[in-house]
Amino acid sequence: MTARRRRAARILLLDGLDRILLFLGADPATPGETWWFTPGGGLEAGEDVREAAERELAEETGLRGVDLGPLVAYGTVSFSFQGQRYEQEQWFHLARTTETVLDHSGMGADEHAQLLAARWWTVEELRGTAETVYPVGLADFLERLLVEGPPVDPVRL
Repeated sequence: MTARRRRAARILLLDGLDRILLFLGADPATPGETWWFTPGGGLEAGEDVREAAERELAEETGLRGVDLGPLVAYGTVSFSFQGQRYEQEQWFHLARTTETVLDHSGMGADEHAQLLAARWWTVEELRGTAETVYPVGLADFLERLLVEGPPVDPVRL
């Protein structure tokens, strides 16, 4: 099966307590398998990464007072969803908000069906969970961001 190439903007959204927002997702094609992941999604025609991050964040969280900061990481991930293979180039923006109440009404029906929960996580909670979290190594990277601040150039995850 040929992998579909995709470009995506992801957001490492932190609240005032330095907790990161993650969504719990599932693939209808693999019942019982779940994972936590960052907000974000595919770029639409004509969008750059920043525009896509702003749009996705508004659609998925309903938050308006978000300070979308710099690109801090990038990477490529291969995955399968609903029987389709994907090869995704993704870029991660660091963002901050003081609001933590989410509104998912801007999401499409497909997104609603795949989003099982949303949760704000501390670095310690990420380190202690046995659940699957993407991107791999998020706890270490987040801790480094909190201690050192954003890198001068985005790092590969």
